[in-house]
Amino acid sequence: MANRGILVVVSGFSGAGKGTLMKHLLEKYDNYALSISATTRAPREGEEHGREYFFHTKQEFEELILQDALIEYAQYVENYYGTPKAYVEKQLEAGKDVILEIEIQGALKVKEKFPDTLLLFVTPPSAEELKRRLINRGTETKEVIDSRLRRASEEAKGMPLYDYILINDDLEECVDTMHEVIQSQHNKSSNNVAFIEKITGEVAVFAKGE
Repeated sequence: MANRGILVVVSGFSGAGKGTLMKHLLEKYDNYALSISATTRAPREGEEHGREYFFHTKQEFEELILQDALIEYAQYVENYYGTPKAYVEKQLEAGKDVILEIEIQGALKVKEKFPDTLLLFVTPPSAEELKRRLINRGTETKEVIDSRLRRASEEAKGMPLYDYILINDDLEECVDTMHEVIQSQHNKSSNNVAFIEKITGEVAVFAKGE
């Protein structure tokens, strides 16, 4: 069996519960690593370099882009955000399944660079439930909620591009489904090339009557 980890990209509507889902997944199972993004935005109070984010100056970040040291990156409101390649590679080599939580555009860029990436899209069971969750968070104005819902109508168009759709209705059930889907990828033939070569060589002797 392949010992290398699997790269997983999780996207979903704002309010779908992606953060909670991954927090529970990491608490329940120990073979996962959450990718840490690089950013040029200033650290907020209590944030640490290498824990919440890898904090960089704009010049440092643009150097990373030139060096092709990022799996993907994007610019939002004057700041860069990206996924450092070295950190992800180190975790995958250690056998950890690495999860990136990024937008659809970033997800497709990752899939382009790494075709074996598993794309998961998280959604509530209905649009009404999505709206209810956003309102119940109580952290945003009506305008912000409306803009998130409008964005959801755009994001929904990208759902067919994902490998699996995870309906986050019952949290624990969704966590277990996510775990099962990711672990099933370890059995794909493309992730077991070395084992296939080994067993093929071993059974070849039977054809010679040995």
